[in-house]
Amino acid sequence: FVSLQGGVDNEVTLTAYITIALLEIPLPVTVVVRNALFCLETAANQKENHVYTKALLAYAFALAGNREKRKALLDSLEEEAVRKDGSVHWQRPGKEPEADLPYHRSRAPSAEVEVTAYVLLAHLTSQPAPAQEELSSAALIAKWISSQQNPNGGFSSTQ
Repeated sequence: FVSLQGGVDNEVTLTAYITIALLEIPLPVTVVVRNALFCLETAANQKENHVYTKALLAYAFALAGNREKRKALLDSLEEEAVRKDGSVHWQRPGKEPEADLPYHRSRAPSAEVEVTAYVLLAHLTSQPAPAQEELSSAALIAKWISSQQNPNGGFSSTQ
């Protein structure tokens, strides 16, 4: 299961996954979800959060309509962004990208695609609608994600 969590094995990541799933259901927010969001708010204040955890938290707070936490996490993620060839993405700490070989374009590990996709979702899930600046950032993120597609339009894993 850890591989499905971007290599992060902690309660915060699992709580964020479950909270996101519950918030994506178009039902009223329950006491359970409120309590989970409270726990996630506490966790979001930790300075040593993994980039993957930050991305999940940003999306969870976007879904919950907590603009302040969403923005703080996106600002923090922005500092860790990898900018290359007119696109933006995120990678796990200590994971160096594979060198590009002539006539062969390497693809990022699926966890990098996943974390970058969560950041994109956090940018686009905003009430009111995302501002133009966020849409511009989202376009650079989407450019990188689309560059990771294989020739059949899929990605390296089901994540």
